[in-house]
Amino acid sequence: MEIYVLVVAGFGVLVLLTAWLPMVLRALPLSLPICCVGIGAALSMFPAIADLTPHPGSHLAVIEHASEAVVVISLMGAGLKIDRLIGLKTWSVTWRLLGIGMPLTILALTALGSALLGLGLAAALLLAASLAPTDPVLASDVQVGHPAEDHEDEPRFALTSEAGLNDGLAFPFVNLAVALAGAGSLTGLSWSHWLSIDVLWKVAVGAVLGAAVGRALGWLTFHLPNLSKLSRTGDGFVALGVTCIAYGCVQAVDAYGFVGVFAAALGLRSSSRGHAYHRKMHDYAEELERLLMMVLLVGFGAVLVGGGLLQPLTWPAVAFALIGLLVVRPVSCWIGLIGSGRSLADRAVVSIFGIRGLGTVYYLAFAMGHATFERTDLIWATAGLTVLLSILGHGITVTPVLRALDRRMGRDTQSAQLDLKLAVPRP
Repeated sequence: MEIYVLVVAGFGVLVLLTAWLPMVLRALPLSLPICCVGIGAALSMFPAIADLTPHPGSHLAVIEHASEAVVVISLMGAGLKIDRLIGLKTWSVTWRLLGIGMPLTILALTALGSALLGLGLAAALLLAASLAPTDPVLASDVQVGHPAEDHEDEPRFALTSEAGLNDGLAFPFVNLAVALAGAGSLTGLSWSHWLSIDVLWKVAVGAVLGAAVGRALGWLTFHLPNLSKLSRTGDGFVALGVTCIAYGCVQAVDAYGFVGVFAAALGLRSSSRGHAYHRKMHDYAEELERLLMMVLLVGFGAVLVGGGLLQPLTWPAVAFALIGLLVVRPVSCWIGLIGSGRSLADRAVVSIFGIRGLGTVYYLAFAMGHATFERTDLIWATAGLTVLLSILGHGITVTPVLRALDRRMGRDTQSAQLDLKLAVPRP
């Protein structure tokens, strides 16, 4: 039988599992990403499948664009589901995570990569910057609910908004690693150019242009004369069009497209905040994201085994992954949340549940396609192990932890797990 036929049939099975598994796993301490990685690892044990799963370092362009696609779609979904208006006070926890927690995480992981793995500054910074962001694709279990639903407690909101913005805000540090690899030393860098262009200009342009695109497309969607507005179509795939237009426009001016897509989603949502069509667009984006995520995570599982991704691992690399997940991220974010006024339980949930995932894969592929780094096999292996441990650890613990959080807040946890309308408790 031809491999093509098997691939087509396997894709069909994957599509059905995309619809079925979330329903089956909803009440279990198990996540969809864990199942996807397990399926991929099991399939790669067959010789015919193993031959199709080379190391990701040998196909950087394919890996970069595949992971890029699922991240941008995820960012659109994350932006559409946020009900809270953006502001300094209303998003204060988010700004703390982005302005304090993430830089501390990058600094600590860079030092750890140099000390434990023996990496040079450029390679250590690349690994740190790639692992710092909370992944918007795999963080769906800890995000707020659908648009206009009453699921927007502080921990879920903080993790959703953080995941929406920190993928784009990690880019300046990835670009710095690329520049360091090219310059060979700190003295050869133009720090003023990096700060003014890579940090300030590209972030600002991405946010402003993305928001403008979202507002403009929001006008076309909700405020044209009744017979012409896009919302009358009822087609959820309009969200995909908005995503592609926003990403293309921002990337065309060499700004950060990830920031632009999330800003466009917020701008689109603000055009008619209470409109039911937002739910339609969000649901389409979520379904497409889930399908692409499953395909990529099955591939990730296959690469772990058949592609030999973890073969270069060393005990120091294992220690790096464990310390990064169990110490660096929680402590860095805990420091960032000091003085935020949030409860100990809220701070613990936000600090711990910063899952690592496909954004890490994108950044590694992007950077290695633009510069030469030392010990790339070790970098891939360490990042792959960190992502794997994050998927396993967060996937197993997220359901019981969030159930406990919901019970503490008086929320109907059973209805929330089953995606039913929540019952309002009587006074």
